[in-house]
Amino acid sequence: MAVKTISVEMLAKMFLAGAQNIEAKKEFINELNVFPVPDGDTGTNMSLTIMSAAKEVTALENMDMKSLAKAISSGSLRGARGNSGVILSQLLRGFTKAVRDEKEVNVKILAAACERAKDTAYKAVMKPKEGTILTVARGIAEKAAVLAEETEDLEEFIPALLEEGDAVLARTPEMLPVLKEAGVVDSGGQGLMEVLKGAYDAFLGKEVDYSAISAEGAGSSMTKVSAEAAADIKFGYCTEFIIMTEREFTENDEMEFKAYLESIGDSIVCVADDDVVKIHVHTNDPGLAIQKALTYGQLSRMKIDNMREEHQEKLIRDSQKLAQQQKEEDQKKKSAEPRKPMGFITVSIGEGLNSVFRELGADYIIEGGQTMNPSTEDMLNAIEHVNADAVFILPNNKNIVLAANQAKALVKDKEIVVIPTKTVPQGITAIISFMPEAGVQENEETMLEAIQNVKSGQVTYAVRDTRIDDKEIHEGDIMGIGDSGILAVGQDIEKTAVEMLEQLVDEDSELISIYYGEEVNEEAAQNFVAEIEEKYPDLDVDAHYGGQPIYYYVLAVE
Repeated sequence: MAVKTISVEMLAKMFLAGAQNIEAKKEFINELNVFPVPDGDTGTNMSLTIMSAAKEVTALENMDMKSLAKAISSGSLRGARGNSGVILSQLLRGFTKAVRDEKEVNVKILAAACERAKDTAYKAVMKPKEGTILTVARGIAEKAAVLAEETEDLEEFIPALLEEGDAVLARTPEMLPVLKEAGVVDSGGQGLMEVLKGAYDAFLGKEVDYSAISAEGAGSSMTKVSAEAAADIKFGYCTEFIIMTEREFTENDEMEFKAYLESIGDSIVCVADDDVVKIHVHTNDPGLAIQKALTYGQLSRMKIDNMREEHQEKLIRDSQKLAQQQKEEDQKKKSAEPRKPMGFITVSIGEGLNSVFRELGADYIIEGGQTMNPSTEDMLNAIEHVNADAVFILPNNKNIVLAANQAKALVKDKEIVVIPTKTVPQGITAIISFMPEAGVQENEETMLEAIQNVKSGQVTYAVRDTRIDDKEIHEGDIMGIGDSGILAVGQDIEKTAVEMLEQLVDEDSELISIYYGEEVNEEAAQNFVAEIEEKYPDLDVDAHYGGQPIYYYVLAVE
C-alpha cells in the first residue's frame, strides 16, 4: 500500500533522526576533508549546526507544521558554524519555508521544498562552486521535480532521491580536481546525504538511537563541583528560558529588561528574534527573573541549574564564555562612552593576537577561528555588545565569512559591514587601514583594497596523509600554507616557514610581519626572526607573540 503523506510528527522524527545520524557520522565526514589542517572540520560544523535546531525541535509542545518549521529554521540559522554549516542551515531554511503552511507533506510539496532549499542555499553563497554540497542538493532537487510527475508514492520517491544524491556525490571528484587528487568525495555533500539517510530510516520505522540529542538537551550528565569551586560562584543558579512575547519587544524593552537582570545577576544573554526572546542569566533568585519576564509574555523551556551542586561540562564552558562577555560589557559600561559612529568585531585565535587587535581599536573579540568556528549566534551576541551605529566584522577565516554574513542579514538596528578577511594578517591590515574621520562606505572600500595587498602564510602540522597541490603530505609533516594553497612541506618548522616565505616575498615587498604561536618558545622565535632579518635586509621585519594554537607561525608580507 502506497504512503502518500508525511505528518508533522513523522517529519519531526525524520529531522531528529537525520540530526542523530550526522552526529554519529561526523568523524567519518571529517576524514573526508581534503585539507590536512587540524581545523573545525565539516562533519563537526554540520553536526553542531543541526543539533542546535534539534534542541529547538525537542523542546516543542503541541507541535504543528508552522512551529516545527520555525524551530528548524531558527535553530539552524543561529547555530550555523563554518561554510558547510551555514549552507546546511540555508537548505533547511528553504525547505521549511516551502512546508510551513501545510498540514501534511506529499510528493509534490516535498519536490517543491527540495527546489526551494536548493535555491536558498545557492543564493547564500557569493560564488557557488560545483562539486560541493550545493551540487548534491541541486541534483536531488532536479530529480525530485521529475519524479513528482511520475509517482505519488513516497516509498518510491524518497529512495530514488537518495540514489540520485549518492550518484551526484560520487561524481564530485570529477568536478573538483582537489577531490580527485585526494581520492575522496565532497565532505559537505556526504554530510547532507547522512542527514537524508537518517531521515529515511525514521520514515521506514527503523529504531533510531536519539541519545545524542537527548544528552544535548536534557541535562542528565551531572558533575559534582568541589567546595572551593562552589565558593567562587557569585550567583548560584544558571537560569534559562524563552519569552513568547504578546506584544512587540522593542529595543527599549530589551534595554530595560537587561538592566533589571544586571541588578540581580550576571552572565546575561538577551536575544530577540521575531516574537521570541531567549534569556540566560546567573542569579541567586531565579524567581525574580521569571516574575519580571512574565510581564512581557508567556514563558517556555525554563531551565534552572544549581551551579554550586551540579552541572554539565558544557554548561561550565558556556558559563565561562558568557561571564567573559559580561566582563567585557561591564568594562565598556564603566567607561561610559557614548554610542560611536563605527565599531569593530574581530575573530582572533590567541591571547597575543587578541592584544594586538585590542590595541588597534577592536571593540569585541570572538575567540575561535580554525579549531572552533564561531556560530551565527556568537556573531549576533557580539554585535549586540558593540555600542555603535555601524559595525565592521573581520572574520579572519574563510570558513567564518558566511556565518558573519548570515548574522548581518538578521540584524535590523545597526549597519553591519562584513570585510571578508580570510586570515588574521588580513584582519590586522584591515583595522590598521580604518580612518575614523571617513564614512562607512569609504572605510569599507579602503579596507577591501588594503587586504588585497596582504599575502598570508601559516605554518602548522598535518593530521592525515593526503596529496594536494601536487605535494605528497604525511601525518606529522610541517606545512606552510599560503592564501591559495600549500606552499611548502617539510620536517622542520623554521625551515618550512623560510621556504614558504620565499614564495611570498617579491620585489614589491616592504614588510614581513611574524606572529609566533603558543607552542614556539621565545628563543626559537627570536632566532627565526634574526634569520629572516638577515635573509631580507631591505625589508622591515615586525615580530609579535601571537599565542595562537595549532599554527606555529602566522606570517604576512606586504
